[in-house]
Amino acid sequence: MIRNGHGATRGAEPPGPGGRRAVRVWCDGCYDMVHYGHSNQLRQARAMGDYLIVGVHTDEEISKHKGPPVFTQEERYKMVRAIKWVDEVVPAAPYVTTLETLDKYSCDFCVHGDDITLTVDGRDTYEEVKQAGRYRECRRTQGVSTTDLVGRMLLVTKAHHSCEEMSSEYREYADSFGKCPGGRNPWTGVSQFLQTSQKIIQFASGKEPQPGETVIYVAGAFDLFHIGHVDFLEKVHGLAERPYVIAGLHFDQEVNHYKGKNYPIMNLHERTLSVLACRYVSEVVIGAPYSVTAELLDHFKVDLVCHGKTEIVPDKDGSDPYQEPKRRGIFCQIDSGNDLTTDLIVQRIIKNRLEYEARNQKKEAKELAFLEARRRQEVHPERESDCDF
Repeated sequence: MIRNGHGATRGAEPPGPGGRRAVRVWCDGCYDMVHYGHSNQLRQARAMGDYLIVGVHTDEEISKHKGPPVFTQEERYKMVRAIKWVDEVVPAAPYVTTLETLDKYSCDFCVHGDDITLTVDGRDTYEEVKQAGRYRECRRTQGVSTTDLVGRMLLVTKAHHSCEEMSSEYREYADSFGKCPGGRNPWTGVSQFLQTSQKIIQFASGKEPQPGETVIYVAGAFDLFHIGHVDFLEKVHGLAERPYVIAGLHFDQEVNHYKGKNYPIMNLHERTLSVLACRYVSEVVIGAPYSVTAELLDHFKVDLVCHGKTEIVPDKDGSDPYQEPKRRGIFCQIDSGNDLTTDLIVQRIIKNRLEYEARNQKKEAKELAFLEARRRQEVHPERESDCDF
């Protein structure tokens, strides 16, 4: 069991306020391509109680009801455990949420977003707990979903990924990279996410480094925040007894400079929330300079600077972006033991392009059918036979 917070501390479940019995909350889902929308749902669910248990479905169950997942179940279990509002993860959770499951884990109710989750035969997976009054709903985060992210990557053509064969659309967007209004990804035009200061406050810890804590700085794109990032940050977090990890996120233009092609898939605002939701991160520098400067190190009183085993691309002037922390003797390279990268995730999607396109179309068709059936029932409640759910 991992307690909620920025550290991976373990301990007994605390009582609720005033010594009352703790309110236990259940959430479940696929949690494939975990993003800030998932994290925001779990944040809202955790705020409704004192202890949050998250059930994660197996690859087999997801394939049966929705189509093939992008990540394996073991990867998805670990990603959910890394979200700081999660107290406990239940692997191989049933796809249909029942009262038996809630009772098994002593949960008072379950929480889900205000979108629709259906079985392979079009039934509402929360029907039983809804009828029993043990269902709560939270607001879905607009502008992102697993389907959306997969869609962004499916729009990545061979030309998008070739410096020699850039499409006319790629060239058209090139001069406006990072400048598109409304938080839209300049390469795909898909993201509708609008960042607000309130959302950052909700995700941030608000805690400054305390005396005796070791301030560790890491920097990167952290695009499509994934299990490779989590493994790296967990290793970094474990370097000190009392770590305070600061993650510097580069501007979209910087990421495109050193990664090229159509990166980043997620814009800076989206990447910020994804990293803030990780229990191993205490603070995020939004739009950090590519080179780790003396000013940055002095401002944050950095004790240690870490980088993974990925290639360190020189700055625009050809200099080593880590030359200052190396000069100070505070630079450390970390082997996370995980070679997963954003590039490899995109390759997974492209390799199985037809399967994921079919999955997205299947999901959209089921949701439309469900909404139409519900609409007919609301208009003609006496015709219940028309509505098979």
